Amino acid sequence: MNLTPKMDTASRLFALLFLLAIAGPALAHETTGVAGGLVSGFLHPLLGWDHVVAMVAVGLWGAFLGMPAIWILPVAFPLMMAVGGILGLTGVPVPAVEIGIALSAVVLGVMVVFAARPPLWI
Repeated sequence: MNLTPKMDTASRLFALLFLLAIAGPALAHETTGVAGGLVSGFLHPLLGWDHVVAMVAVGLWGAFLGMPAIWILPVAFPLMMAVGGILGLTGVPVPAVEIGIALSAVVLGVMVVFAARPPLWI
């Protein structure tokens, strides 16, 4: 005997939309508390999972592309992270920074999975 109630597609969609509407954002790049110190700011790009995943994807993609991307991509990525850090230190507002970080990790993963070979300047 099955006691689990069955949900139709519309009910599942409504439940999903409801849960998404009441969920709060998960922000990793806060500027208060423990995350606001010098050591924390220095270690976050090295120990923050979002940065580590992106760096591994950049390294894999560079290795797949071969020379000269194997050294250009791993150098350019931390330089751009440093630019983002400087923007944050100087108080320049960067809209949707969390979404941008998440999207960059997804895009890098897609590039690795699909073995994309765009021109190097991109």
